[in-house]
Amino acid sequence: LLLPAAAAAVYKQWIPNTNFETTSNWDKGRVPCASDVVHFEKDKVVSVFVRSPHALTDMYLPLNGELVLAAGAGFTAFDGSWDPGCDSGETVRFADVEQHAWFDPTLWQDVLPSGELKPSGRIFLVDEERVPCRYDDVIFQAETSFRVNTDSSQQVIHLRSISVMGQELSTPASWAEYLQGPSAPLQFHGNGTLQVTGTGCPDKSGCACGNAPDGPRICAALLRASGRRCPVPVCQSPLQPLGHCCGVCGATINLDFTPDFDLQKYQERLVQELLSQPKYAGVQMSISKVHKAQTFLGIVPRSPTPLIQIVLIDDRAGVQAGTAAEQLAADIMEDTAQHGKALGISSGKMEVATGNNFSRQMGSHTLSRITAGTVTGLLFGLLFLGGILFLYRRGKLRLPVLRHLQSWDRLEDPVSPAPASDKGFDNPMFSVDPLSTDPGEETPKDLQVFYLNPLYDASETET
Repeated sequence: LLLPAAAAAVYKQWIPNTNFETTSNWDKGRVPCASDVVHFEKDKVVSVFVRSPHALTDMYLPLNGELVLAAGAGFTAFDGSWDPGCDSGETVRFADVEQHAWFDPTLWQDVLPSGELKPSGRIFLVDEERVPCRYDDVIFQAETSFRVNTDSSQQVIHLRSISVMGQELSTPASWAEYLQGPSAPLQFHGNGTLQVTGTGCPDKSGCACGNAPDGPRICAALLRASGRRCPVPVCQSPLQPLGHCCGVCGATINLDFTPDFDLQKYQERLVQELLSQPKYAGVQMSISKVHKAQTFLGIVPRSPTPLIQIVLIDDRAGVQAGTAAEQLAADIMEDTAQHGKALGISSGKMEVATGNNFSRQMGSHTLSRITAGTVTGLLFGLLFLGGILFLYRRGKLRLPVLRHLQSWDRLEDPVSPAPASDKGFDNPMFSVDPLSTDPGEETPKDLQVFYLNPLYDASETET
């Protein structure tokens, strides 16, 4: 059951390091030389890997830290002899690395299992998935030191494995042992605890990344690196994919799936049969399982629903922005209509935002809002009328308006015309005097016949 998960394993490598020979780790932008004075802040905790020997005039060390020396590396005191290119004699300070945060997407890169940088392809990750997910493998490069802030909205950050100094730690026991060593407290700090599970995603339909609780933290770090604001999209009504910090032009597809759905196989199908077509050369795709929050009538929260999210973007500009992605989305929806049952897909919904579809996209959003508002209005209207009816039937509420209407109706009734004669009316079905004992006797013409009508109240005709 774990074979599909193993085939889809994702490796993410931490980019920054605290190596002595890394020029960006020094405030002067260069590695200290023999006539320089090296200065580490005394209150800054740091682990520094040293690859080669160095001669220095002086060095101030922190109160809590370590120097990890590679074979042949070390420090010697400068003897005053001339050193080409090193006659400045400056104080060179080690940079502050406390700001390097685990949930900063710019500090991670996708790599192959060997640690080599993964070639950029047609598949991209939404921002929350650029940070290690709960079933990912994390790599800290061999022969490097580092310090990472694990502050998190989650108490525990789950991972499949962690490789440190060339050693892969893939079981809870091995990771617990490493945490007891002297280097771990210098490398990891923050309120989030890293936990190695050693297991991959057990569901062939995929597993959600698990970084949603730290989504605001991820976006804050990403926007801080890009100028604290999202780039302005070409389309006027951009899409907002789940797990992504900024709006995009293109298309999104949300798929409802059955237990037969296989995420890895479906991704391969889309890449081979659709995405690889020459007309889609500039399109990139992201596909993953996400949990979408649900509400009843847009008000009452419900349990999140798992679905497969496909995000499509392209490299077109102007009014053509997103149009290639839109066409690919339409092809995917057509393929779903034809083969969805066999693929384990029960339904799908597509949304589009391109450089020339402002009215259509806004219309779609407006229709959903109008529908929700109409349903909500009808619901409250029925509740209001039901409350009035209940109070009226209980005698708690009088409706004087109804009496006014009744009086008005009576005023509008036409006045009955005066009878043409005083004999009443002729009834063809009753022509015999009911009081007569002789049925053959003719009824006198001047005899008036009266009877009581229970449905008729003579007082109602009085003015």
